[in-house]
Amino acid sequence: MNEEEKKYQRAREKVEALKGFYVHIGGYITINLLLFLINMIVSPDRLWFFWPLMGWGIAIALHAFRVFGAGGMFGTDWEERKIREFLENE
Repeated sequence: MNEEEKKYQRAREKVEALKGFYVHIGGYITINLLLFLINMIVSPDRLWFFWPLMGWGIAIALHAFRVFGAGGMFGTDWEERKIREFLENE
């Protein structure tokens, strides 16, 4: 695989990661809106909808960090650096 193909593959992986994040956000918004509506209709005196909202929100934050933050903590760049590091040490 030449350098141009490697760049294309990395770009494709980043696009796939971004696409996955957007799908995750869409599901988060849709499901949590539905849970909010169910909570308000069935038991408005007890607000329980925020528990799954917060729990899933933590997962969304971690996903966002992986996709956008610090080059993705364990993303492709990290993997490549570690591979080079292990090869140099052997």
